[in-house]
Amino acid sequence: MEHINVCICAYKRPQLLKRLLEELEDQDTCGVFTYSIVVVDNDRLESGKAVVADFAVQSRVRVRYCVEPRQSIALARNMAVQNAEGDYVAWIDDDEFPAKNWLLTLFKDRERYQVDGVLGVVKRHFDETPPEWIKKSHFYERRINPTGTNVDWLEARTGNVLVRREVFRNGDQLFRPEFRAGEDQDFFRRMIEKGHTFIWSADAVVYEVVPPARWKRKHMLKKALLRGATAQLQPSCGVLSIAKSLIAVPIYAAALPIALVLGHHWFMTLLVKLCDHLGKLLAVVGINPITDQYVTE
Repeated sequence: MEHINVCICAYKRPQLLKRLLEELEDQDTCGVFTYSIVVVDNDRLESGKAVVADFAVQSRVRVRYCVEPRQSIALARNMAVQNAEGDYVAWIDDDEFPAKNWLLTLFKDRERYQVDGVLGVVKRHFDETPPEWIKKSHFYERRINPTGTNVDWLEARTGNVLVRREVFRNGDQLFRPEFRAGEDQDFFRRMIEKGHTFIWSADAVVYEVVPPARWKRKHMLKKALLRGATAQLQPSCGVLSIAKSLIAVPIYAAALPIALVLGHHWFMTLLVKLCDHLGKLLAVVGINPITDQYVTE
């Protein structure tokens, strides 16, 4: 029977990690595969250790706990792969939780299409009622692509994916630490260029918890600046991409007063896009707008 290793990279979100582990325990397998869990704590103070230890004592699902003390999502992902076992590696983030048929749907779609990996749907989830402008906006929403559609690396991510273990045995550096964000896009881009094929599944669903801390405007703008700063590391960031950002920044800035009149959700949408482009331009000239590895506030 084939085996799936579910990989989780955690950082200072023990309560969300606890929920995720509890939901993973009840995955429906229909007896066609087995699965286990690897948790890599990217906090050198081991804030997730107690949660994993408690889960391991009472769960029938085998779980391994590792620590990557160097703060880097890429290094944490690399450690997870090093400690994974079996035929497939599945990824889910520590601020997400899956539907009961999550792994089974990914597994069946992978077999049906005979591809190297399957990416699923991530839907936003609020435990508390957010402000109206958050609900009206498309923040934290992702497009749902039809099942069987080939994945473009620009949309690729590790928040919900099943990948054949063989893909990680190509001898290359898997997740590159120079990427503080978008390390998963970079990984999938390189794997697609090598000839690996990944498709979407519209029915493999996980839910991303969006807590009040992520409703803050400061958080959204810092994330956008970080995205922009790391986007310039991609080979697609050439002269044309930089020129687009040079044009976009003044246009978005000029449109902000109009957007504010139309509604705060429009204003924030434009402001976030402006910071995406601004982060890229600042990085191109050697200015790092966000120095932290993680944006947590």
